[in-house]
Amino acid sequence: MRALLLLLLLIPGLAFGATSNFFTSPRDTVRLISSTNTGPTVHLALQFALAPGWHIYWSNPGDAGFPPQLTPATPTSFGPLSFPPPELLTQGPVTAYVLSGNALLPFTANNAGQSIVATAKWLVCSDICIPEHATFTLPLTGGPSPEASLFTPPKTIPSPFPATIAPDGILTLTGPTSAQVATAHFFPTAQGTLVNSAPQPLAFTPTGLTLSLTLLPNHPQLTGILELTDPTGATQSLTLAPTVGPPPTHPPYLLLAFLGGLILNFMPCVFPILAMKAVLISRLGGAETKIRHEAFGYTFGVLITMLALGGILLTLRALGTAAGWGFQFQSPIFVAIIAWVIFALTLNLAGLFEIVSPAALGRVPAQHSISTGALAVIVATPCSAPFMGTAVAAALAAPPLTAIGIFLSLGLGLSAPFLLLASIPRLALFIPRPGPWMLYLQRALALPMAATFAWLAWVLFHQTGTPGFLLLLTGAALLTLALTRKNLRPLALVPLLLLPLLRTQLLAPALTLPGAQPYTAAALAQLRTAQTPVFIDLTAAWCVTCLVNEATTLKNPAVQAAFAQHHVALLVGDWTNKNPAITALLAANHRDGVPLYLYYPPGAATPVILPQILRPDAVQTALGLSGKLGY
Repeated sequence: MRALLLLLLLIPGLAFGATSNFFTSPRDTVRLISSTNTGPTVHLALQFALAPGWHIYWSNPGDAGFPPQLTPATPTSFGPLSFPPPELLTQGPVTAYVLSGNALLPFTANNAGQSIVATAKWLVCSDICIPEHATFTLPLTGGPSPEASLFTPPKTIPSPFPATIAPDGILTLTGPTSAQVATAHFFPTAQGTLVNSAPQPLAFTPTGLTLSLTLLPNHPQLTGILELTDPTGATQSLTLAPTVGPPPTHPPYLLLAFLGGLILNFMPCVFPILAMKAVLISRLGGAETKIRHEAFGYTFGVLITMLALGGILLTLRALGTAAGWGFQFQSPIFVAIIAWVIFALTLNLAGLFEIVSPAALGRVPAQHSISTGALAVIVATPCSAPFMGTAVAAALAAPPLTAIGIFLSLGLGLSAPFLLLASIPRLALFIPRPGPWMLYLQRALALPMAATFAWLAWVLFHQTGTPGFLLLLTGAALLTLALTRKNLRPLALVPLLLLPLLRTQLLAPALTLPGAQPYTAAALAQLRTAQTPVFIDLTAAWCVTCLVNEATTLKNPAVQAAFAQHHVALLVGDWTNKNPAITALLAANHRDGVPLYLYYPPGAATPVILPQILRPDAVQTALGLSGKLGY
């Protein structure tokens, strides 16, 4: 093997004149060569011949590793190493940019004397990584160098196409057409620029192409190499420094956000809270001033909580934390607290204790309305309405002021029914007069509240296992004693002492499909390489829309039969707990929450994104079936 690697270095030049000593191992052979033998400035290169299956790292190594480093002996100084275009290597959750085969890394040396002495260190990897180092001595004999022919022109050229990068990560090139480009991939020069493992969907416009990059918060200026492969398989590497383009137009997103918030009023997470609020307003007997106070208090609670939630999410993203919409439900402690709040409301609606007595309704403090609005926002996030995912993704990619506008639009949509009531208090006259029906409705509302508690308990079970589930039930029992017996009220604080005992467990996916396997970037890459059609279900136990879609569509026998008939591989990405790989895939497809349904036809460069409210006929269209799937 060593002889073969040495021969790889010697064949191109046949003679090696002024060359350094060789470093050899079973993995690689390395030497220092020159294209000129006279100074004071000479052109040199560090040359690698790597054994099959082994690689070194590019100037930006990606998620792991480090590039070769070269240190001269004084007084000589070196310029930076130049790297040829990299290769993309994915190993499980790690995506790296590497070089293999015969790699030449040119550089310049100043103040060169009779010889060059340099110490190099590098990392060579296969299934394992081994650090290597060597000291090279290269005599400069004067005259031409036999190795000059090895210094071929750079394999990259400056891009002839105007390029821009938008704040949401859309890289746009003016010029290339679908007839010229089959695939494209961008390699950033600097680390911390983008999510290396995220797909880069390619699309074409009437004037060129776009590549969707998943940029990291506070990333450096975007520069790098764009590799374009034509339909024949030939690849061209272009150095690229796109200019920063204008942000996407956001007024439509404001409307989408408002509509998404409005739809949330009819989702099972929020409706019981709204109905409870409506019962409270009906008890006010048409008093316009009190109705306005209630409606404006509720709206203020919605808006301030929506801004707080959005602000926390934007801050986490700015700090480099992989967080998306609904991130708070990935915390078992948060789920337990909200579950106990819902349980307390269930007891109240069931008549087991009074939060506010009917005689005191005229003196309900504003804090009550504000807290109700806050609770509505908190429990609304798992009910990701069809328009809300796009709006939230736009907010997270937009400048801060625009993001704030989008989150405010979400809150205004959610509070719109009560804002309308505050603007036209006489609408309250259409609510039936106070009477016994209110008591019956209140008791009836205890049922969906109890169902919400049961759902949150199920979520916590999938996050923490049986121990967490038992802790939740213990806390609920203590709350029951504390709220139904005045002499035991201090027990209401005991559940908070149980929270530190909650521990996240790595359980099986909460939502699974028959024949499915867990999503990983490596599994997707392997299936796509094998030209296998792939359907991806990104879901979470706390996502109500996900639950409905699974029951009505994904487990539909006709849909399951269609998957089997077309040999579609099913991948389920469970986002119940934090999972950076799933967060990266969501971001790559401009989503910041679940559900997300992707279908990769064989050989397709980009996936088909299915609707968030999924129906069997949408799956039918994606699979290209001729028959109609039943419900």
